Amino acid sequence: MSRQAGGEPMTLIVRNAAVVTVGGRFHADIGVRDGRIAQIGGAMGKAEREFDAEGRPVTPGGVDAHVHLTDPIPGDANFHWADDFESGTRAALAGGITTVGNMSFAAPDGTIADGIRHDDELAGALSLADYFLHPVLLQPSEENIACIAPLHEAGHTSIKFFLSFNNFDRHVQDFLTAMRIAKAHGGIALIHCEDAAIMDCCCTILREAGRTDPRFYPEARPVQSEVVATQRAVGFAETTGCPTYVVHLASARALEACHDGRRRGVPVYVETRPIYLHLTRQRFEDEDGAKYAGAPPLREQADVDALWAGVSFGNVDTLASDHAPWLLAEKLDPAFDATNLRQGVADLETSMPMLYGAGVLTGRITLEQFVAVTATNPAKLFGLYPRKGAVAVGTDADLVVWDDDRVRTIDGASMHSRADYSPYDGFEVRGWPKWVVSRGEVVVEGGIVVAKKGRGKLVWRGRHRGI
Repeated sequence: MSRQAGGEPMTLIVRNAAVVTVGGRFHADIGVRDGRIAQIGGAMGKAEREFDAEGRPVTPGGVDAHVHLTDPIPGDANFHWADDFESGTRAALAGGITTVGNMSFAAPDGTIADGIRHDDELAGALSLADYFLHPVLLQPSEENIACIAPLHEAGHTSIKFFLSFNNFDRHVQDFLTAMRIAKAHGGIALIHCEDAAIMDCCCTILREAGRTDPRFYPEARPVQSEVVATQRAVGFAETTGCPTYVVHLASARALEACHDGRRRGVPVYVETRPIYLHLTRQRFEDEDGAKYAGAPPLREQADVDALWAGVSFGNVDTLASDHAPWLLAEKLDPAFDATNLRQGVADLETSMPMLYGAGVLTGRITLEQFVAVTATNPAKLFGLYPRKGAVAVGTDADLVVWDDDRVRTIDGASMHSRADYSPYDGFEVRGWPKWVVSRGEVVVEGGIVVAKKGRGKLVWRGRHRGI
């Protein structure tokens, strides 16, 4: 296969690549000029820099559409992540993720537009990887609603909100208005699907029964709270026509609620996160079970199996880390119990390698399916494609060369996140990035991150497009 563009010398050539796209695989050299892929296959001569992939799989750089690298409530110690844009994107590059989508919260006295400006300033100074920003709509005030259309026109074509917060039902009409505006301006709504009323009731029952040990955390946020909220999100999408992205879906029943809508043509898309593919609720029986808390909680093995099947059959559209790291002591703080455990884990560095090892190398999913859920699908859904999420002439040269033989035992304390543990500590994982290229620059070599902070760029997003 040979595709060429221009005759100027290349700045980088990746030799002997086994290129993987959602449409198939082929062997070719990849030529890069000015940060973009200029040629695939054919004679290229010499370049300023080149390396030999030696027939290893080369995939598009990962697009993780759901990370938390800025605090949701500035100054609140109960919501202070261990990572920022520097350490978080360093971990991302080490794991093959070259573009991250940060959830950007506004300060209590600011607008969602203020939150975007604040996070862009931080990321521009610190980020090693490219980034985009999701405006998080906590308060659907007139001022915030008025920001949605201008933010979309400025390339921030999404909004995020939570059905898990008690204020949602008091303002549900305003949130539906926000979805209608997003739809009109080519955007997509990201929705956290857990029902606040059901969870409040469950927490009251647990407290009354004296069952507040962390091992009861799954009962505080049960499957029915996820299912009811997911069904509502599907209904909102059907009513407003707004493309809707269900974040971190955890259960088979919630997945079926999305399928029900999709069968009717409702534009609903499904994200899951790594902990729901690799861990079950049995972890909460461990003495340190609180360290596994996320929202929703870990589910049963049957749910894990359903999500793997969803990835394989295309019913799960994306894998995103929901990276929200804490220190272990903070996760295990005895002041917190089953009703209010600190939610979130570090997963940027491990997300793609663990899917590659447990999915691709075991034959559970194909390389093409791996590329779809980690790169191409999120790039399409969030207006980044084809600049991101593809290996083709004209795209950003974001590439990952995989080493199928490299085996590592997970040790969160020695990895790039500032979190001092990983929920997978002790797991043996085979298959890690050997080289990672971001916009034509080698940023990881031999497993070592060589990128400098501040090199990452805000990626302008176009309108949402289906998969």
